[in-house]
Amino acid sequence: MLSDARKQGLAELQSALKYQFRRLPLLVKALTHKSYVNENSEELKHNERFEFLGDSVLDLIVSDYMINKYDDYSEGALSKIRASVVNETCLANLARKINLGDYLYLGKGEELSGGKNKSSLLANGFEALVGAMYLDGNLEKVSDALLPLLREEIEKVADNCVFHDFKSDLQEYTQNKFVCIPSYKVVKESGPDHEKIFEVSVTVKSQIHGTGSGKSKKEAEQAAAKKAMENFTP
Repeated sequence: MLSDARKQGLAELQSALKYQFRRLPLLVKALTHKSYVNENSEELKHNERFEFLGDSVLDLIVSDYMINKYDDYSEGALSKIRASVVNETCLANLARKINLGDYLYLGKGEELSGGKNKSSLLANGFEALVGAMYLDGNLEKVSDALLPLLREEIEKVADNCVFHDFKSDLQEYTQNKFVCIPSYKVVKESGPDHEKIFEVSVTVKSQIHGTGSGKSKKEAEQAAAKKAMENFTP
């Protein structure tokens, strides 16, 4: 049975989220850390399964938003942005914005050690909360509630990092200028298997117009395309 203070806390959290749970037990479970279960009752359920679900839901919401907003970004660029948003640091910061730590059910030991402000617990709790929201409603409702929080982080990462798709730029340029498309070739591989460096050249109308290197073939191709664009449009 929830105390009046707990009910008030859950109401405050839902207000901060701008989402009202139809099934309040899902919210309670999302906020319940395994340390609380271990110290109280094995009949209680902790939130780790919800974390697993919430991580996937966040990936989908962020991906859907980026696909529509950044239509000129490559798959690699979108993956990097998503990884910068759906990670412990960012999710913990989002949790702090809604004061999630104040509402987590933690064991006494975890609470005394500062668990309510521990980034790992906050990030996991935020994922669990998202998982619970998805089970309570649907993807559209979860997205509507979370995008105001996520959008700012996505755009901050996208604006502060260079994720330009130079390969697309070069292909568009060569199609318009030369009625052909560029071709890429790995000309050198160096380093051990776990730290390989690839060097790639890009050819347009049988002439090499740029070379580039990177930790993957895609990264090296982007570097070569960037160099070619610099050569074509100094």
